[in-house]
Amino acid sequence: MERTFHGTLSTLRRGRGLSQRQAAADLGISQALLSHYETGAREPGLNFVCRACDYYGVTADYLLCRSAHPGDVSIKESRAFLAEVRSILDRAENALNEIGGEQL
Repeated sequence: MERTFHGTLSTLRRGRGLSQRQAAADLGISQALLSHYETGAREPGLNFVCRACDYYGVTADYLLCRSAHPGDVSIKESRAFLAEVRSILDRAENALNEIGGEQL
């Protein structure tokens, strides 16, 4: 089954053991409006999406179902990618040094 925005929003709230009333108060909206967002009866604006991402500590891509990673994993992947790039640059610099190039 494919994830949906409203399902993800509800799952994040429930996963933190929050009532709709508490989450809605924290997010600055009514409980009824949060219920509409969680059932898919209404779609929120960008301001709410940003607040919800900050509140739940996830990326907008995750909340909008564009990524399977809530945030932490993608940061780890980014760090791994950066380490690989650094390794490639180090090997390239070593190769240049072996053929008599100047150090970078």
